[in-house]
Amino acid sequence: MSTFNWLDTLVIVLYFVIITAYGLWLSRKIKSSDSYFRGDRKFSWWIMMGQAFGTGTHAENFVAQTGASFHMGFASIWYQWKNMVITPFYWLIAPWYRRSERTTVGEIIEDRYGQTLGAVYSVFAILFFVFAQGAMLKGGGKVIAIATGDMISVNGVVIAMTVAFILYSFFGGMIASAHANFIQALLIIVLSFMLIPSGLSAVGGFSGMRESLPENFFRLYSGEMGLGWFTIAMLALNGIIGITAQPHMVSMCAMGETEKAGRVGQTYGSFVKRFVTIGWALTGLIVAALVIQNGKALDDPEMAFGYATRVLLMPGLTGLMIAAIIAANMSSASNFMVNTGALFTQNFYKKYINKNSNDKQLLWMGRISGVLLTLLGVLFALYIENVLHAFLFIETIAAFMGIMVFGGMLWKRANRYGALWGSTISFVVYYILNYQETGVLEIVYKWKPAPFGWAMLAGFAVFIILSLLTKPEDPKQIEEFFDNMDRLSDAKEPDKDGKKPLAALSGKALIMLDFPSWFTKERWENFSFRYKEDWQGFLLASAFVGFLIFIAWLVIQF
Repeated sequence: MSTFNWLDTLVIVLYFVIITAYGLWLSRKIKSSDSYFRGDRKFSWWIMMGQAFGTGTHAENFVAQTGASFHMGFASIWYQWKNMVITPFYWLIAPWYRRSERTTVGEIIEDRYGQTLGAVYSVFAILFFVFAQGAMLKGGGKVIAIATGDMISVNGVVIAMTVAFILYSFFGGMIASAHANFIQALLIIVLSFMLIPSGLSAVGGFSGMRESLPENFFRLYSGEMGLGWFTIAMLALNGIIGITAQPHMVSMCAMGETEKAGRVGQTYGSFVKRFVTIGWALTGLIVAALVIQNGKALDDPEMAFGYATRVLLMPGLTGLMIAAIIAANMSSASNFMVNTGALFTQNFYKKYINKNSNDKQLLWMGRISGVLLTLLGVLFALYIENVLHAFLFIETIAAFMGIMVFGGMLWKRANRYGALWGSTISFVVYYILNYQETGVLEIVYKWKPAPFGWAMLAGFAVFIILSLLTKPEDPKQIEEFFDNMDRLSDAKEPDKDGKKPLAALSGKALIMLDFPSWFTKERWENFSFRYKEDWQGFLLASAFVGFLIFIAWLVIQF
């Protein structure tokens, strides 16, 4: 068993010094609020991939997945893979955020439904970041505490990591965050597979695992464990609706130097995460076999990753693992901090507090508000206990807000009344059903497919009915909003009319916009060329889905 020692400490200190120095060095490029919030939209596709993977991968992901597969078997991978089958849709929706020409999703909501609903969404978005940061900090704290033999408390780790990522994010903004994310993404990949070789050796390989564990632990799909097709379908629905409303989507999709950089970054950065999830799930099986063979027991399944780190790695590698865990959190938390500051600054400070603010004031307000709101995430981290439940809770509240975002993009007739009450009713129904089942009122309930499904059904029903029964949005406002979505955001020169070129003329029209028009003859005219970028990219991404599922199936056949 490895003991956390001076060599591990040295590795962690070196990592912290190098990544912080790099982030601060990049901060010299910050010249304006746009540089701080959006990186001047100049990131290449590989930086966008690193940002999508790094920001979308946090400590609570591998803590929760390893713990879930330790407890329930490989089939629990679908809790993390809930977005697997809908990842090709990322290719289709990524341009929405760049074509909006906005800094935050709150501003997009305001353009679509008006200022009041933009403010409502922005309040949700800030709470989303608070909850997300809390979950990832708690996940990282759990792993590091047990990996160091409880030399450091879970809450002590939470506070230390917060200080770490705030330091360079405060000065470097999105430029420092995105570039550091790329480096940290490489560390996360290392983390995801580091335990497997030594773990397989310790348990006697796959044959030793199979002798120690029940056969159902080696299934890719298992309805017996509550992960049947209905559950997977509800998780996928949670993913496709929720991803559109996640408040960091502008930074994930709209900051590339071109629209395609945003598409490639978001889609294939996400596929990298789907791939490394296989490593997390396999690690959970290894730890389950190891614990049985050693006659041990873990009080909390979510200690599995930290236990494996402490037991399987030699001095120095334990420090590298902890550095990678810190990287997973810092990459996400720095992005969230900048986005939180952008939301408060653009949607509240600039609109209600100081309408005549100059760019320097906006820049400093973004920095200060980002830090202060991040500290609320620390409080949430101290409150929650189960990381998997917190992770699914965050994704679920995004799905309820996604009714207004997803529905508003697909349906021009959608209005502010349907959007507001559709999302509100989904929240109400979700909490009522969970309260009736448990008899306890809580902020974070264990995720179950039935309450979620009924809540989404009720929300969309109210969204549609109220939109049809109440006054539509201003036709001029709607026409302007969707006209912007029909035009290339990365065109070098405007058309003769002074507007950006129509995307359809270069095969880059967006097929998902305005669902009702799908049933008109005009939508299908010259379809293969108008939507060339969409359908070709979607089919290629779909092939990647099949490939990754095949790889996962192959792994558990050994």
